[in-house]
Amino acid sequence: MLKIKAIGVSEGLARAKALVIRDVDLTVVRNTVTDIEAEQQRALEAVENAKAQIAALRDETEKNIGPKEAEIFDAHLMMLEDPDFVEGMTNEIADESVCAEFACMVNCENFQAMFRAMDDEYMQARAADIGDISMRVLKNLKGIAENPLDTITEPCIVVANDLTPSDTAKMGGKPVVGFITKIGGRTSHSAIMARSMGIPAVVGAGEKLDPIEDGMELLIDGAAGELIAQPDEETLVQFAEKKAKDDERRAMLAAFRDRPGETSDGRRIIIEGNIGTPGDAVRVMELGGEGVGLFRSEFLFMDRPDLPSEEEQFQAYKKAVETMDGRPVIIRTLDIGGDKEVPALDLEKEQNPFLGYRAIRICLDRTDLFLVQLRALLRAAQYGDLRIMFPMISSVDELRNAKQVLREARDLLDAEGVDYNPNVKVGIMVEIPVAAVCADVLAQEADFFSIGTNDLIQYSCAVDRINEKISYLYRPLHPGVLRLIAMTAKAANENGIECGVCGEMAGTPGMASVLCGLGVTNLSMSASAMPAAKADLAARSYAECRELAQRLLKTASAEEAEDIFAEWRGE
Repeated sequence: MLKIKAIGVSEGLARAKALVIRDVDLTVVRNTVTDIEAEQQRALEAVENAKAQIAALRDETEKNIGPKEAEIFDAHLMMLEDPDFVEGMTNEIADESVCAEFACMVNCENFQAMFRAMDDEYMQARAADIGDISMRVLKNLKGIAENPLDTITEPCIVVANDLTPSDTAKMGGKPVVGFITKIGGRTSHSAIMARSMGIPAVVGAGEKLDPIEDGMELLIDGAAGELIAQPDEETLVQFAEKKAKDDERRAMLAAFRDRPGETSDGRRIIIEGNIGTPGDAVRVMELGGEGVGLFRSEFLFMDRPDLPSEEEQFQAYKKAVETMDGRPVIIRTLDIGGDKEVPALDLEKEQNPFLGYRAIRICLDRTDLFLVQLRALLRAAQYGDLRIMFPMISSVDELRNAKQVLREARDLLDAEGVDYNPNVKVGIMVEIPVAAVCADVLAQEADFFSIGTNDLIQYSCAVDRINEKISYLYRPLHPGVLRLIAMTAKAANENGIECGVCGEMAGTPGMASVLCGLGVTNLSMSASAMPAAKADLAARSYAECRELAQRLLKTASAEEAEDIFAEWRGE
């Protein structure tokens, strides 16, 4: 029996066989070949294998999801059957005497450049399809099997070095009951998405995962951050008892699903969900969310070789808004940089990326990119209560400049006669300490605040939130952090606007009462955390929440505040 302790990032208990995902090497080297005909035949066979794989995917998608969703694979097949595409590889092999892998890469780059240069927006978007099919051909050439996540049919616990947001999203609808990774932290994107989907997850296990092999029986405890491999009978009995208690607790919390967020004496706190994709909004509705407090729109831009078009963004935002059926949906404009990369933008590596060219700074510099997103948001706002939120605002000037670009987007839509909603609420993320300090001024220009505690803690405590060596310095209950939150909430309340929290602090057990006492009016969190937050609030009066908050604000250290919080929680 092997027990591994790491960082629990998404609560829940699960038992299943291990599915180990190994990193694959897709590095391409320009190797010279002498047998041109044999190398061309390798390329043609890889294309034929790709066709068969895509045809099978198309059939499976049509059967399990629907014919409309399967149409993308028809387009992929057409591209692979295009003589120009195939001859691009075989000609490269013949003309340059290079290996098929290198020819595949060059051919992909050439076709993507051609599509991106076209005036038609639809054709520009096909560059991503070229990347997909070329990657499939390349994997066939290198003998790399399909992504195991695509072929899951039995319950399993995924074991990997790391998981991209798209990898984590693939688990939705699959019988994945949990995952554990070598790297990552509580605020990494795979962890955030795991909480959104209610999948137990543990990260940061490091080399301790090396002995885990496919098919091993695993037990995972996402709250405790534990993984047990090849458990003995006694451990299995203990785990079953623990899971029965957890199931009982979850059944109790389910009773709060359809109740509003409020304290025992009726103080209303709106409980909303954080989402990364339009599909996540379904789970927010299922678990009783009163809205979406944060739609991380950057997930539409990540893990792809091109940028999403206005139409693609419009459809995604529209779907989320319609799913929420009149409830508010706050969509954060593109927040990239730091630890979030968008390959299509090819951003320069920076020495201090979290302090550099990111979020609203990129959007105000690349207004062409910003306008496309704002147009899509304004158009989607016709279908429900869509609200726009700007991230990383550090001054009134930045907010005013962003609102000016929004006006330009409206003017363009007016000139083109395109329907949109001109009356959209516009708010900001308060995640930079100077924004909290100047909240009284910003509150006069914004329709709402949403405090991003992940970055606010990081910036105010000067701690990289994904650096495991200094993770002990990342303290949500640091009195300085609490004072910044209270200061922001006070400015919002005095100016008659809502003040929410959409960082991970909102969904941390017990924190709903703390934030309520600090004056916050809205809490947005992973969907799975919403019932517990409602239960937490219902167990306390507003006076009790205020008393707790005042005690925490008066502490001299994070350790002192944590002791008070633990005592208050009965821990």
